Amino acid sequence: MNRRSRPRDIVTQEALWCLFAVLLIALAVAKFVPVTKAAVEGIAPPGSVIVEVIWPPTNPSDVDLWVQAPGDVPVGYSNKGGAVFNLLRDDLGSILDMTGLNYENSYSRGMPAGEYTVNLHLYRATGSLPIPCKVVVSTRDGSNPTNQILARDVKLMRQGQELTAVRFKLGADGHLVPGSVTTAFKPLRSGGKP
Repeated sequence: MNRRSRPRDIVTQEALWCLFAVLLIALAVAKFVPVTKAAVEGIAPPGSVIVEVIWPPTNPSDVDLWVQAPGDVPVGYSNKGGAVFNLLRDDLGSILDMTGLNYENSYSRGMPAGEYTVNLHLYRATGSLPIPCKVVVSTRDGSNPTNQILARDVKLMRQGQELTAVRFKLGADGHLVPGSVTTAFKPLRSGGKP
């Protein structure tokens, strides 16, 4: 049998390679097509309970946000996720910060009824003291808009300080329980145990 390729075989091979190349290009283009606004409409952003802390952009200190949902573990820089909350941004102050902003935030998956605790910890004080911080707690139910339920201004006085910015309860309906807001200290960095 003659092992030389016949012209018809060469054409068939080239056609198959061209088809393969076109298929690869089509897959690559489909993968990198930008997502349009219409494609994401109807998809609710994450977060049923949103906790944020912000401190002055001129202060390079490292402030840490700690949160605890009912029946869950504390979530912060050394434990970035629990069953309910996730720490989405761990801001180190001016270290590796390209935004010039100082903020941290945690989002929850769901809104279990019970007590929530929000703490701040001054991990590293490299700027002037005290450090004024604003803590904001918001909720979102389904596709409804975000609803700010609490806002507090607190000051961190010294490196290593942990303070409870706010403790509050949410009812089974996801609304703030009247009279439940307090700032009674509850440590979270030690695993939520006093």
